[in-house]
Amino acid sequence: MSVPCVAVDRERGETVRTRLADAGALDGDHEIEVVDERIFIPVTTPDAVPADLRDSVVERDPDERERPRTPAEILGYDPSLERLGDLVIIDEENDERAREIADAVMASDVPCDTVLNRASPIEGELRVRRWEVLAGNGTETVHREYGHEFRLDVAEVYFSPRLATERRRIVEQVEPGESVVDMFAGVGPYAIPMAARGASVVACDLNERAIEYLRENAERNGVVDRITAITGDVRELDATYTDTADRIVMNLPHSADEFLDTAVRVAGDDCVVHYYDIQHESDPFGPGTRAIREAAGEAYEVAVETERVVRSYAPHEYNVRLDVRLTRQ
Repeated sequence: MSVPCVAVDRERGETVRTRLADAGALDGDHEIEVVDERIFIPVTTPDAVPADLRDSVVERDPDERERPRTPAEILGYDPSLERLGDLVIIDEENDERAREIADAVMASDVPCDTVLNRASPIEGELRVRRWEVLAGNGTETVHREYGHEFRLDVAEVYFSPRLATERRRIVEQVEPGESVVDMFAGVGPYAIPMAARGASVVACDLNERAIEYLRENAERNGVVDRITAITGDVRELDATYTDTADRIVMNLPHSADEFLDTAVRVAGDDCVVHYYDIQHESDPFGPGTRAIREAAGEAYEVAVETERVVRSYAPHEYNVRLDVRLTRQ
């Protein structure tokens, strides 16, 4: 099929292509051709080409461009998908529709080995859920986030890729030489990048499998010498860690208040606490602030440095973060 193309010297190709793109004149359905020292850039119509380039328009028969096929193109609607490493996660109650989406994902150009459907809410103190494997054969993957790699099994540990930006905001505050306690560390999405910035991190979690992955991920990311991984309840940390922390991460929104006495115990003379909470929209920060002040008592001056809504959690409820500085009095 004959297609109008702008023909220019090869060395001018990228400059002209950019001008055509800015003018909305590029034909994205056909391939750009290079013949000897000339380049032929398909355009939608000659009239769309900037005036000073119209004398360069010629007719060619370029190949059609192969466009990536998306699940939405296959299905005729846009399904809700979440990527985690080479897993694609959906949340669909209708079995027939779930399998239809899974088939479309596997037939598309989405890089994916496995499609999973959430089969339960997050359950138990280890915060894991059940999954239905719709395509592929496993629930383990390697997730990449801001230059770090995390191996994990979603059926055995809790991990949310949606919080990547939130984690990054905290990690960027860390200075080399800090002593950090990550009270609910999981597979290390806070602990490992903090260690990579030069902090010494004590990483605790009740989930033995999560700590196994954390240790593997510490080696994978070259920070094993700066992470102490501990399986168990952080409230049982021995006296070695009392009065040592420059920074504490408390990412257990439903029950972090139950661990504030431990946070105060391990806090050093000047310590920043990143406290996550879930509260009603009418007073999202008040309950956490009051709980921290009560736990600190007369031992610390409490200064709330940041109040941030991380995301909507449920109707009229927010997942929030308080950044609080404890200064020993």
